[in-house]
Amino acid sequence: MKIESFRTLNAVLRGGSFAAGAADMNLSPSAVSLQMKQMEEYFGQPLFDRSALQVRPNAFAAEVDTVLQEALARLDELRRRSTPAVEGRVRLGTIEPLQVTLLPPLLRKLRERYPLLDVRLERGRATELTERLKKGDIDAAIITQPETGGSSRLSWTPLFRETLVLIAPPESRETRIAELFQQYEWIRFDKTTIGGRLAARYVAQHAPHARCRIDMQSLAALTALVSAGLGVCVLPEPGPNLLNVHPVRVLSLGKQAPYRQISFVCRQADQESRLVQALLEGARP
Repeated sequence: MKIESFRTLNAVLRGGSFAAGAADMNLSPSAVSLQMKQMEEYFGQPLFDRSALQVRPNAFAAEVDTVLQEALARLDELRRRSTPAVEGRVRLGTIEPLQVTLLPPLLRKLRERYPLLDVRLERGRATELTERLKKGDIDAAIITQPETGGSSRLSWTPLFRETLVLIAPPESRETRIAELFQQYEWIRFDKTTIGGRLAARYVAQHAPHARCRIDMQSLAALTALVSAGLGVCVLPEPGPNLLNVHPVRVLSLGKQAPYRQISFVCRQADQESRLVQALLEGARP
């Protein structure tokens, strides 16, 4: 039984369904279902109750997961204790919005723990970095995970979610989303990005009358334009650094707000590389 199947089980238990586990592991639901059936054959007993409309994990599934997670944590501890110093050059790709928020703490942590690790940074769009990773031009990337699909040659580890919000000029007074889009022009987050497509779908559903003449990818530029009173925008929530320079009103989109998943990705063949594992350790919140 492959270790990856146990990681899939953990993703299913955390997400509450095969679909959630599939999204977490960047697999198809049918692939997750197959892995779970193979695991049940391996143990000779069911891991899920399939009598209801929705498949639910049973107590044995939770027991298997607990045992494996403890074992994996212990093995990782032994590996770190017995492994020689992490030394060498590694190439890490990141998308532009993470340059300010994620890179400083990541690099600080890596320099403290692995002073001999030479991290070379590359910047680009998620699609570009994914292709460069497949070609071997970079060793790992921290990018927005695709909503569906993905190459079986790549391994995805979720790091955190970025919830989308609506930002409006600081002098605006409207409180309803539809009213803001009636009063102001829509400054659109570039639809060629995953976050931009999520934002566009939300606007199409909640403000189909929205007018748009400006389409940009830079979160800093979008926030600056809104701060200047030129429109409103749906985008991942700006961090305090941006808001201090370009003040805007930040409005929640509610409990059903769309979000983009930021994940660490590397080639399947490089999952156990000490250099790549050091990067992943530094990237974890």
